[in-house]
Amino acid sequence: MPAAAAAAPIVAPAPAPIDSDAAQWGRVTEDGTVEVREGDSWRAVGQYPDGTSDEALAYYVRKYDDLAVKLGTLETRAQGGGASASDLSKQATHLLGEVTDAAAVGDLAGLRTRVESLLESLSEATAKEAEAAKEALDAAIAERTAIVEKAEAIAARDLTKVQWKQVTVEMTDLFDAWQAHQQTGPRLPKGAAQQLWKRFRDARSTVDKARRAFFSDLDDVHRAARDVKSRLVERAEALAPRGVDGIPAYRSLLDEWKAAGRAGRKADDALWAKFKAAGDALYAARAEQAAAEEADSAPRIEEREALLVEAKAVADESNLKRARALLTRIQRQWDEVGRIFPREKERALDDRMRSIEQALKSREEVDWKKNNPETKARANDMSSQLVEAIEKLEAELAAAEKSGDKKAVKDATEALAARRAWLSALG
Repeated sequence: MPAAAAAAPIVAPAPAPIDSDAAQWGRVTEDGTVEVREGDSWRAVGQYPDGTSDEALAYYVRKYDDLAVKLGTLETRAQGGGASASDLSKQATHLLGEVTDAAAVGDLAGLRTRVESLLESLSEATAKEAEAAKEALDAAIAERTAIVEKAEAIAARDLTKVQWKQVTVEMTDLFDAWQAHQQTGPRLPKGAAQQLWKRFRDARSTVDKARRAFFSDLDDVHRAARDVKSRLVERAEALAPRGVDGIPAYRSLLDEWKAAGRAGRKADDALWAKFKAAGDALYAARAEQAAAEEADSAPRIEEREALLVEAKAVADESNLKRARALLTRIQRQWDEVGRIFPREKERALDDRMRSIEQALKSREEVDWKKNNPETKARANDMSSQLVEAIEKLEAELAAAEKSGDKKAVKDATEALAARRAWLSALG
């Protein structure tokens, strides 16, 4: 019974002293029959043929005392509180049946009165317990229903797009909550419990079925990817005899590897280790070749470094024709040196030479623009026009000043300043 249903202390009649006065409540007839007095009449309760009358009465008085002790115990428990009023009521009802027409000698009517009084005092507490038990049961059904509804909400998702690790944890937590509620909560009515369990089981079954289908499909995908990657490993390992020449083919295999999809972490890691080892062997061969080529290129690198030092004189030569002749000779020697490895070193040297070439080219372009006859002719023609305009504006300015026309003076001054600036720009 839940703690909420525990009964408060119940006021019950205090236990009365056990009256074992055999002479008042019992007698033994001549034939050995023991009788108990109930009101004004006597009722036979049994016989005790192998003993005296006192022994016979004592035997049936002890039976009465046993009933009185049971009643006293129930009354004490009812007064002490903490015990279930419903349980006590059931026990008191059973005891009432034992006291009625009991084969015992004593104040049976008094015992019945006490039992009935106890039952009356327990009735209100039993009703309160029943109400509390109903509330607890309703709450338990609501809690169990909430668990079911959460499971059904998960089952109602689009299970083709969920994160299965998260969903599995959620369903496991709900199942654990269900079991804990079964073990610690109040017992639900069979019909309600079965109905809720069916709903929970169906939701769980839906999720489990979708999970199995997902991982079955995933296994198929992994199996297919594993087969493809296994063949790629074999093809990569077969490139080993080709050495450096096998690198382009290996790169193509690497593209196929990326497009093959996942084969599962464990299989992917193992297959990738083999595939990478095959590639490492090819690139190791290229590294050896590059080292050999670099060693072979060392003298040519020194030659080009010396040509770059010599080419610094191009920038110092003021005569552009002599500078161009010097650079042309150095470029010819540069080409005669031949290829250099590694290619990165060659590109770095070429970039340094290209900067020298570009600097000379820029100087030549400036000189061409400056000394181009057509450009000069156009500049001279424009200069002549500007000189004439300036002379004209100077005359206009003098006339304006003489006449005192301030506006004309202002306009002529501004126009004159602009023409002189243009003439200065033309050199």
